[in-house]
Amino acid sequence: QALTNYTKNDGVLSGVLMELMARSKAAEAAGIPRWLQVLDPGIGFAKDVDGNLSLIKGAGVIRANCGNMPFLFGPSRKGFIGKVTGETDPAERDFGTIAACLVSIENKEEIRDACNILRVHNVKAVKQAVLTYEAIQKAKIQME
Repeated sequence: QALTNYTKNDGVLSGVLMELMARSKAAEAAGIPRWLQVLDPGIGFAKDVDGNLSLIKGAGVIRANCGNMPFLFGPSRKGFIGKVTGETDPAERDFGTIAACLVSIENKEEIRDACNILRVHNVKAVKQAVLTYEAIQKAKIQME
């Protein structure tokens, strides 16, 4: 099945949201309950650089509109990271991958738990970054 080209639609977020909702309903109609489904917005597929960046930044909006189902992101070493950083070797894109992962899990008051599953190549590096990020987010600001 051909991927939809979301760069030419009204918006990447609305296009991906409509596609995910349609696929989820089809899966449910085929007997797969929502609680067994994992949504994957397809980072790096059928989108240009700006579309991928918008999708990462707006992940929480999509997830919230899909009923907060499990949400998987796989930004690891993708071409859009190479275009942003100028890094042509995919194996050298781990720092960009970490940045994309941290933004995709970001918790804001209006957007809770945007992404809760990450697919990455360098698990150790991303785990370390996520654990540090979460510790900083939980830290209390102390002023004397």
